[in-house]
Amino acid sequence: MRKLTAGILAHVDAGKTTLSEALLYRGGALRALGRVDHADAFLDNDALERERGITIFLKQAVLPLPDLELTLIDTPGHVDFAAEAERTLQVLDCAILVISAPDGPQGHTLTLWRLLERRNVPVFLFLNKMDQPVDRAALLQKLKKSLSPDMLDMGDYGSEAFWESAALGDESALAQYLETGALDSSVLRRLISERKCFPCFFGSALKLQGVDELLNGLTEFAPRPQWGEDFAARVYKITRDERGARLTHVKITGGSLAVKTTLDFPGGQEKVDQIRVYSGAKFTAPGSVEAGTVCALAGLSSTFPGQALGAEESGPPPALEPAIAYRMLLPEGVNASAVLPKLRELAEEDPQLHLEWSPALGQITVRLMGKIQAEVLKRVIHDRFSLDIEFTEGNIVYKETIRRPVEGVGHFEPLRHYAEIHLLIEPLPAGAGVELGTACSEDDFAGNWQRLVLTHLAEKVYRGVLTGSALTDVRITIVSGRAHLKHTEGGDFRQATYRAVRQGLMKAESILLEPWYSLHLEVPTESFGRALTDIQRMGGEAGAPETVGDETVIEASVPAASFGDYASELAAYTKGHGRISCALSGYRPCPNQEAVVKAIGYDPEKDLDDPPGSVFCAHGAGFLVPWNEVSNYMHLPALKLNEDGVPFVPASSGPTPRESRPLAPLEADKELLAIFERTYGPIKSRAFEPPPRPRRPGPDSASPRPVELPHQGPEYLLVDGYNMIFAWDELNALSKLDLASARTALADILCNYQGFRQNRVILVFDAYKVPGGAGSVSKYHNIHIVYTKEAETADAYIEKASYQLTKEHRRVLVASADFAEQLIILGHGALRMSAQELRMEVEKVNGEIRDILERQALLPRGKGSMREAFRKAIEDKH
Repeated sequence: MRKLTAGILAHVDAGKTTLSEALLYRGGALRALGRVDHADAFLDNDALERERGITIFLKQAVLPLPDLELTLIDTPGHVDFAAEAERTLQVLDCAILVISAPDGPQGHTLTLWRLLERRNVPVFLFLNKMDQPVDRAALLQKLKKSLSPDMLDMGDYGSEAFWESAALGDESALAQYLETGALDSSVLRRLISERKCFPCFFGSALKLQGVDELLNGLTEFAPRPQWGEDFAARVYKITRDERGARLTHVKITGGSLAVKTTLDFPGGQEKVDQIRVYSGAKFTAPGSVEAGTVCALAGLSSTFPGQALGAEESGPPPALEPAIAYRMLLPEGVNASAVLPKLRELAEEDPQLHLEWSPALGQITVRLMGKIQAEVLKRVIHDRFSLDIEFTEGNIVYKETIRRPVEGVGHFEPLRHYAEIHLLIEPLPAGAGVELGTACSEDDFAGNWQRLVLTHLAEKVYRGVLTGSALTDVRITIVSGRAHLKHTEGGDFRQATYRAVRQGLMKAESILLEPWYSLHLEVPTESFGRALTDIQRMGGEAGAPETVGDETVIEASVPAASFGDYASELAAYTKGHGRISCALSGYRPCPNQEAVVKAIGYDPEKDLDDPPGSVFCAHGAGFLVPWNEVSNYMHLPALKLNEDGVPFVPASSGPTPRESRPLAPLEADKELLAIFERTYGPIKSRAFEPPPRPRRPGPDSASPRPVELPHQGPEYLLVDGYNMIFAWDELNALSKLDLASARTALADILCNYQGFRQNRVILVFDAYKVPGGAGSVSKYHNIHIVYTKEAETADAYIEKASYQLTKEHRRVLVASADFAEQLIILGHGALRMSAQELRMEVEKVNGEIRDILERQALLPRGKGSMREAFRKAIEDKH
């Protein structure tokens, strides 16, 4: 039988649970209707839910229909439990968004709509409480303005206006409508599945009005997903039953799953002991389930919400995140470390709690969405663990990042242990999170150790040094490392990695970030001025207001620290007519950083969990070296950084290509060496000559020694830029139109060439007539571009560069049309190449690339030639 999973979402008191009861009753799954106010609703079966009259926990019910097995998932409607509702979206085939018709869309409705849009979930709308006086047409117009203009009134189904409205958003649907005057059911189903239209049903769940029409609409027009053959599943919830058994709630999204199946996890294999299909508080235990089934698995201990199992792909991280942290106050005489394992059960069930334990301070903190969630959490802890806890006033959850790149060094060498790691920590754009990578050759640092370091980098949340808040918006890259053949163990690199990150942060200029909320306000026009004043008072930013009828809509953003309980304040001064939707939009630099840091009083050097120093060994014993002295003891050379903290020296403004910065003035005789060392790292002597032929062993000789072949570094190609431009006809023609375009075209050609040959390309342009030019080196994609300084020609630069590189036994190839320069280069031991020879070499490479792409059907025949690229560049300039 076809399976469908539909989630029911709504703002609080919209009648969501009442609609669930009505759907189950009309579908034949219930013999009698329950009611929330009578505390006998089928899905609100928890004592706490019945006591408060709201949905707090996710519940599912199975509704068998003639052609469909419908699984309904009832979600919490209160804003404090929005994270619980968000976790459900990842397993939904479609959603039923319930809106109270007399009240219209509320602030939380807008939040839910954005979450559904982010997850690309098809939506059916049910406008509830239509038994009360409501202007249906005005309500539909309000939905079109607040949510989407693609709303379809299913009460008009079959009319010409209905078909026209449905077909406008899709070309093929519009063609069918113009030809036949209607749309097939399959076409309308596709439009709904692609979120190109949103069917709206009107009724009253309490009086069972419009419920049958909604059921028929779900049966006929809901998406019909196609499942893969390989097993796949998505975890969306962790719970424990009344006996304490851990349950993993999943949706099977591919293949099938049987009891006693072994599943692979990073920590090993685990076996599914039981499968439960819940409907309300009761469940059945089938031996196996197929794709499309929502069920609970017993026997798994390492699962977490959002986890992908089998062939399922990972999804995006949650959008809703609490921005307020609360310290948990335990009863007097209760040991926090003894309670912590129990509390971790709750953190498994709700990862957004972000349970944190500080052994040094003996404190437990959690993050909550609001006061109602705090009250519910206290009750849950009391009922489950017999603990009466309290929470302090909430504090803002800050984060930290850095302003400039910095190198962090960690060394761990107590007796018979050894590990050293060097990390480059770089800032990233806001919202990027933490990225990990490596730029270290496996010839210099073994790949297994690099993978281990990356594992240690990913296994914890690193804290900043200003307030101990989480580190974000940085990229951490392995640049070098060293292990000992005998004494290094896995735990050594864990210690070295942690200390390297910490040492780098101690050296860096840190930035404190505070959370900001994005607000959507709908206020009566007479309250518009007050709302704008409040936003300015909170230090926020407001967009251009929009008038919709008697209301004004404002999009704004404000710091979370100053937002407080503004929703209650808004309701008070608008007399209940104002609505606000609030969501965490991200983090921005804190304007009063010094005051916040001083108030928190965090001392990073006294943090025993994250020590910034390193451990070295001398005279058979280890000793601790402070973070600011590690550079005096470390065993590997430091990474070269320029004055801005940027590695590998970007260079100057002036006539250079993208992202160039000025070089510091250097002495003429040291300039070349400094540029190359800062660009490519220290130059080490590497023999290029072939090794001597080994002697044939004689009768008296010992066993022959193995011959070690010398390491031959990458080939260097130095290109005289203007020589090539004026020697190649197409570039010469382009230069007459725009010399800068000709330079860029040549650079792009050499980027393509370098990507295939894997050599090091340095493109040199004369800038000797540029007044005050200091000379520059800049990175352009995968090549380097040099602009010479004032009074220095490209020939002179190339002569010095080739001499220096060949002296250090590098293989150097120089492309130039200057015959005199070629002779000088040959005298240095470099190889020469004329302008036309380079052109032929580039065309040969392009031909090989083109052949590969054509064989793989990635490029139409005849496309991708260099001549075609020149022609297009010239046409663009014309």
